Amino acid sequence: MTSASIALNRFGLGAQGVQSAPDRPRVWLLDQLSEFDPAPRPIAARPTGADAAKDFLAYRAAQRNARRGQRDLTSLEDASDGLRQVLRGYFRGARQSYIADVGARAQAAVESNAPFVERMVHFWSNHFTVSVAKRQASAFAGPYEFGAIRPHVLGKFGDMLRATALHPAMLLYLDQLQSVGPNSVGARFRNGRRRDPNQNQVGLNENLAREIFELHTLGVDGGYAQSDVTEFARALTGFTLAGLPFLRNAIELGNGVAFADLVHEPGSRTIMGQTYRQSGGEQALAILSDLSRHPATARHIATKLARHFSSDDPPPSLVTRLETVFLETDGDLPSLYRTLIEAPEPWQNGAMKFRTPWEWSIASLRATGTTGINPRIFTGMQSELGQVVWGAPSPAGYPDLAKDWAAPDALVRRIEVAARIAGNARPSSVPTLARNLFPDSLGEPTATAIARAESPRQGLALLLSSPEMMRR
Repeated sequence: MTSASIALNRFGLGAQGVQSAPDRPRVWLLDQLSEFDPAPRPIAARPTGADAAKDFLAYRAAQRNARRGQRDLTSLEDASDGLRQVLRGYFRGARQSYIADVGARAQAAVESNAPFVERMVHFWSNHFTVSVAKRQASAFAGPYEFGAIRPHVLGKFGDMLRATALHPAMLLYLDQLQSVGPNSVGARFRNGRRRDPNQNQVGLNENLAREIFELHTLGVDGGYAQSDVTEFARALTGFTLAGLPFLRNAIELGNGVAFADLVHEPGSRTIMGQTYRQSGGEQALAILSDLSRHPATARHIATKLARHFSSDDPPPSLVTRLETVFLETDGDLPSLYRTLIEAPEPWQNGAMKFRTPWEWSIASLRATGTTGINPRIFTGMQSELGQVVWGAPSPAGYPDLAKDWAAPDALVRRIEVAARIAGNARPSSVPTLARNLFPDSLGEPTATAIARAESPRQGLALLLSSPEMMRR
């Protein structure tokens, strides 16, 4: 691959069909850092996290009203007509909002003149995963990326960490709403009023604390112990959604989030040898700040970035370089991006990374000059290709390794979708398009196959199914 082709495909999201190859690939990438729009037209009008939280709380209130007298309810089939209507109404609306958000995300990626930074949005969104595999998160996934990732993609890692950890989507996804300090005023009052000794006590939920340690900052080998997870979970108690009826005195923090001292675990916390004596929500914020600067976090983030832009087996030299920059700049993300652009390792010849279904779809639509994406069709297409948007099966996000995406049946599905995309396109000169997509890098077998195609659409389908399109 030439440098121009690497800039367009490995760093970017694929060339737009009429796009000229960048004369100075590194400069072209660096210029995008000042051209990126965090709220482009397709996304600007979408609901915020506060909107999604408000709808969710209205649903919960309607659910409580409809559930009265049905405390033994175990399934939707057993519910009353009123409760079924509430459940179906909310989830139908959440699904519609999710599909519209997916369409907005795809449209922004296809139209973008800063595809490298858009790639970084997708990278961080996957790193700080919130998944619609948990149905309640459906209406929150889009507002989460639009409100917690995009505004911070050119800022500090610590600011993005705080924005994601305390977003309504993450609090809901990782069950933070159920976490109550065992010695808090709220827990002592609630547990003291139990009439049935077999009734579950309210208490601590460690999901958010554990995933921040293991996935978002230090990494699984980051040097922390189970006792540190528990301590951090205690510090995080109190962060919840704004507007919960039983936490009326909670302090609203904006964007649908509040801090309720009533359920916060009192006392100081000691994590990895560091003692935190702050009170209230300031305690968890201080811990998040230290985690964002920890050497293990720098190593973890550097490894993931090197893997994404270099190879499935990231070169140690690039990891070390990124790790050093992370620590020297206090997690300044543009500094990390510049390091990636200036480093030799990501510019090695050869298509070293296999495109995920999302990457392949966006590259195909950019190639064909698609202007109006049908959100419902696109959402279904991603499901067919095996990568539901914002639908990772676990908080770890989708994998970034070829072995997870290059199975024979997955390639067959891509070929089928490529034929449909080509069938809806109006290609003029496919050989010219192919040269634009892969400047001086198009393989002879692909060029020959396109030249021998019986029609432009068949040629386009062959191009979208080619080895060049499958890798970046």
